[in-house]
Amino acid sequence: MTTTDIETTTHDLSVTHRAASETHLDAVGISAWFSGTRVLEDVSLSVPPATVTALIGPSGCGKSTFLRILNRMHESIPGAQMAGEVRLNGDDIYAPGVRVTTVRKRIGMVFQKPNPFPAMSIGDNVTAGLALTRTKVSRSQRAELIETSLTRAGLWREVKDRLDQPGSALSGGQQQRLCIARALAVQPDVLLMDEPCSALDPTSTRRIEETIHELRSEVTIVIVTHNMQQAVRVSQQAAFFLAEEGQPGGIVEQGSTDDVFHRPQDPRTAKYVHGDFG
Repeated sequence: MTTTDIETTTHDLSVTHRAASETHLDAVGISAWFSGTRVLEDVSLSVPPATVTALIGPSGCGKSTFLRILNRMHESIPGAQMAGEVRLNGDDIYAPGVRVTTVRKRIGMVFQKPNPFPAMSIGDNVTAGLALTRTKVSRSQRAELIETSLTRAGLWREVKDRLDQPGSALSGGQQQRLCIARALAVQPDVLLMDEPCSALDPTSTRRIEETIHELRSEVTIVIVTHNMQQAVRVSQQAAFFLAEEGQPGGIVEQGSTDDVFHRPQDPRTAKYVHGDFG
């Protein structure tokens, strides 16, 4: 790759924001290691635009590792290595000259446990990502961004009269939606979610799922979930990960959620989605 190519790639990732219907995320030949131990081998997955793609499979098969590779969080772990390419709208996010902060602006992450900044107000939590991405907004733009992001996350009506209160004072489900609002505030093309409902009660889980459904037309979503019913409810595409004993993880089967759950081609997929193991 030439210097010009690198500069173009960085520029495209930095400033080009596309509608979810135009966003393409492709992982090609991904392998991953922790301290020399291979945990993923030759994983390729195309994430269709304007959809929710569910990554399913037993614990320890590499789903969360793969998810972290999609926005370069894997490389921040000591002893972690990877090979392969992740392409956002055709540009490799691991190419020389592409900044990590730029990638994470375009590809946001919501974690398993809600993690609002406890010393910050609800409003400040929403806009916290702007400083990290060096995005400057006026006071009026900030107010509009807070309202828009909280509305998109399904939280505005519940908190609009207490934006100055600590984010940590919210319930668990509200905190998770606040984290979604924080991720949305920097206008990502893709939103990654690592078991976002595993620590929540059924009512909060339902509200998060409603939020995911509402966001699908605006941002492409990839979600790791161990809840098979949830995968069926929220996703349109699914990929089944599995690690045979002593072997690195990989994708056994991928396709539409309806096909993976109701017409699986691999008997291992059928056993997993029917609850025979996992």
